[in-house]
Amino acid sequence: MHSFSRARITVAIALIVAVGLVGWMNRDSIAMLLAPAKEATSLRSNAALRADELFWDTFHSGAYDEISHVLEVLTAAYLETPTDAVTAAHIAWFHNWRMAERARLSAIPATITDETILARRYFEEAVKLDASDPRTQGFLAGHTIVEGTLQKDERLVRRGYYMLHDAIEAWPEFNLFTAGYVMSRLRADSPRFKEGLKWQWRSLDVCVQEPVDRTHPDYATYLSLETTQGPKRVCWNSWIAPHNIEGFFLNMGDMLVKSGDWQTAQQIYANAKHVHSYTSWKFADLLEARIEQAQENVAAFNEIPDAPVRPIMINSKFACVACHLR
Repeated sequence: MHSFSRARITVAIALIVAVGLVGWMNRDSIAMLLAPAKEATSLRSNAALRADELFWDTFHSGAYDEISHVLEVLTAAYLETPTDAVTAAHIAWFHNWRMAERARLSAIPATITDETILARRYFEEAVKLDASDPRTQGFLAGHTIVEGTLQKDERLVRRGYYMLHDAIEAWPEFNLFTAGYVMSRLRADSPRFKEGLKWQWRSLDVCVQEPVDRTHPDYATYLSLETTQGPKRVCWNSWIAPHNIEGFFLNMGDMLVKSGDWQTAQQIYANAKHVHSYTSWKFADLLEARIEQAQENVAAFNEIPDAPVRPIMINSKFACVACHLR
């Protein structure tokens, strides 16, 4: 009898809350709440598969000038099947690429910032359709921060920042780099730049499952750990990112230089030379120059007046292709 009475009280409270919510919500809110959720497709169209092939061929060849054409093909495939998470993510990545390597343009229009907004929107759709992929979660978080920064919207920046932390927790091997890379564009004395640099060190630690020496970081001893399986596969080169490790050390070296620690940066840069694919990497000469110019690049990467004009990796013409160019 006692338990029955308690159950009746619980139901009564639930009804009161429900009635209260209905009274508070307007008709439009109720209609939206009751609308069916968008569900991802389990079958991909032929148009989507053809668009995939074009996406990878273009990205791996670094054909930046072909982005508009590829986006047209991808968007047409998406409009045919707007429940395809992969196509949504590919659209987002190409908007990301156009924004990231804007230094390739002879003149950078103000509207280039629209690429970030579009990337964020399509990454949001990809995550909604497939919440199981922490990679898109990380990219969504990064673009949320960038969009918030552009719009001077601190609330949006903070939302993106905590989304980054969630993405790192979901797949640290991948998103510690993603998160740190986003922060590399900030002032070297800012707390989030410093945190981003710490994330690069943590990425190395997680990949090799022990703390990497901060004063003499010799990565050659860890190359035998290379794998193509499991979450640690993203610590190494792959079909998707043929020069992932080289690009990682290029960015981390740049961040260390920007922080003022150009001596450690030289050692980090040099780690790329241990990778068997280094000799075929199209940015090997650039990395060699980074080692030689490390001290003077402290001023360059911090954009000090009269310093050489050499942008840090995230603001360069190779912000994406340093890892992905075949």
